[in-house]
Parts: sequence; C-alpha cells; structure tokens
Amino acid sequence: MKKDKELWVLVLVCIINSIGFGIIVPLLYSYGKKFGVTKETIGFLTAAFSIAQFFATPVLGALSDKYGRKPLLAISLIGTCISFIMFAEARSIIMLFAARILDGITGGNVSVAQAMISDTSTPQNRAKKFGILSSAFGFGFVIGPALGGLLSKWGMQAPFYFAAGIAMIGALCTIFLLKETNPEEKRNRAKNKIRFTFKSLITVLKMPAIGTAIFIGFLLTMAQFTMLIGFQTFTLDVLKLTPSNIGLFYAGFAVAGIIMQLAVPLFTKITPSKAVILMLSTALCLVAMFASGFTATFVTFAVCMLIYGLFNGLRNPMLNAIIADHNEPSRQGEVMGINQSYASIGQTLGPISAGLIAVLSIHSIFWLSSFYILIAFLLCFRLKARE
Repeated sequence: MKKDKELWVLVLVCIINSIGFGIIVPLLYSYGKKFGVTKETIGFLTAAFSIAQFFATPVLGALSDKYGRKPLLAISLIGTCISFIMFAEARSIIMLFAARILDGITGGNVSVAQAMISDTSTPQNRAKKFGILSSAFGFGFVIGPALGGLLSKWGMQAPFYFAAGIAMIGALCTIFLLKETNPEEKRNRAKNKIRFTFKSLITVLKMPAIGTAIFIGFLLTMAQFTMLIGFQTFTLDVLKLTPSNIGLFYAGFAVAGIIMQLAVPLFTKITPSKAVILMLSTALCLVAMFASGFTATFVTFAVCMLIYGLFNGLRNPMLNAIIADHNEPSRQGEVMGINQSYASIGQTLGPISAGLIAVLSIHSIFWLSSFYILIAFLLCFRLKARE
C-alpha cells in the first residue's frame, strides 16, 4: 500500500506537470508572432526544447541514480516554472529561445518519474504502473490545450503564468509528499561504479534488449510525430474541418490512447510477454496507418485514427517495462534518460521528414509514418528473441 501511495502522488505530480506543458504548446506560435516568430522559425523554437532535452535528460537521469530521484524531480519542475515565467516576461525572440532551452535542460522530469516507477515495481506489475504513469501524462496533454485557450481570454501571458504556478505546485508536492525511492546504498553504488559520459548515448544502443527497445521507441515516436503533421494538414485541407473540430478530433485520439494505457493489466493477463504485446499492437498500428493514406472521408479516416490511437497507447508502457526489466537497478535513471533523449530526437525528426515528403502528397505522410512503424515491427521479432 505504501508503494501504491507513492505511485498516486507521482501520478498527481505528472498530471500537474503535463497540464502545464499542454497549456503552452498550442500558444507558442500565436504568442511568439509579436516577437518575430514566423512559420519558418516556429519549427526551430519547438526543436530548441527537444535538442536541449536530448542532451540533458540522460545527465539528469544519471544524477538521480547518484543523488536521489526526489531532488532531481523537484529541481526539474522548478526549472520548468522559471522557463514559463521567462516566456511570459519575454521582450524578444532571444528570450523565447532561452526559455524553451531552459525548459528542455530541466525537462528530465519524465525520465526521473519513470525511474521512480522502476524503483518501486516488480516485473509482474511494472507494465501496469508504467501504463498508469503514461495515462497521467496523456490526461494532462488532453485538458491542457483547452485550459490554455480559456486562460488566453485574460491575456496571452495568463496561460504561461498559470503553467508556471502549477509547475511550482508540482515541485512542492514532490518536496513534501513524495518519498525518495532510490535508497542510499544504491546511490553509493552508483557513485562508485558509474560516471556518465555522452558515449553512453551510443553504448546503450549496443545493450541486447535495452538498445533494441530504445531504438523501437525512437522509430515509433518519429512515426507518431510524422503522422501529426499529416493529421493537421489532412483534416484542414482535405476534410475541411474547423480548428475547434480538429481540436476535438485530436482530443478523442488522445483519450483512446489513455484508455488503452489503463487497460494494460488486461493484456498482461492474456500473455506475460511484453514483447508479444508490443509486436501485436505495432502490427495493428501499421495496418491502420497504411490504410489512412488511402482514406478520403471523415468516417474512414476516423476509424483508422481510432485503431492507431488505441494500440499506440500500449507503446510506452511496454517499452519502458522492457527497458526496466533488463536494466541494472543502479542505472535506471540514466538509461530512462537516454530513452527519453531518443524520443526527443524522434519528435524533432518526425515533423521534418513529414514536411519534406509532403511535397509529393498529403497521403504520402501517412505512408512514411507506416514505413517507420514497419521497421519497428520487424525489430520487435529481435526483441522477442532477446526476451
């Protein structure tokens, strides 16, 4: 029960954090326009966060192995709070970039939270707990944009101050409600054994099961963020949906993933093999994504997106559980940080590749996404063999 209590406090912290992130992301372009942000530079502003996060998350994760999860989680949330205040108080485009880079540097809260789940779970319930944590982040991302739109009625700065406030609430919850999950003896072993270097970003990929799982996660993240570009352009230019209807459509897509993440225990009861669950869900995502490239009506496109949204929701719980199962206890934070680093790069490369192939047709974006999923599906067989 004590560990369960820690889980639900961590879930609360993650919901608070993801709401803050969800509030500001849809407002970046409209807010930044008065400082000179254009359709071309908004991509660089978005990428600044992901690139900073790529380098920072494994470092923060390794530090949490050595000095504890709780202080690193609190520091990262405080950094997020400061970055939102900088964004609200910005007077130039340079300030906007500085704010997003700071948020990326201190954006290790995801990997630290995942390491805390690894600390307090067993191989039998690890996928379930990762599913709950993923649904907590997803819930915040769903309601955050709507909340940001409502708050913007009180001025464009209001959502950023609100996001800063709830990030600070998350930091206070971490300090006063969460207990350290990385015991001192484990931290001492990490201090003596491990010295993080950026070579670990490469060497971790050579680890038999962990490297394969991280690369699969990278491919599936890149596929999702490629799809999101196609989703936006297809719903607006082909289906002629209004922005509000597109927002509701995307919210439904996100909710489907949350439902599936909460249903993880049902799948682990059917088969204990996380690799098999990942393989089957990836196959269904592949079929749905490939078929969406042939759709021309709202109903057929919605069915494809529903299937993809549902089974894509199993991706993170299964992959994170597989990584934790095969990882050393003293390196949970570091390896989870590296996993998040590759996800950040996938989030950056996906939209870029979608933009390049969009010159052929809107439909080609979905086929490119399905190509990434196909490679990930084939690697699942390797993962099953390693399991």
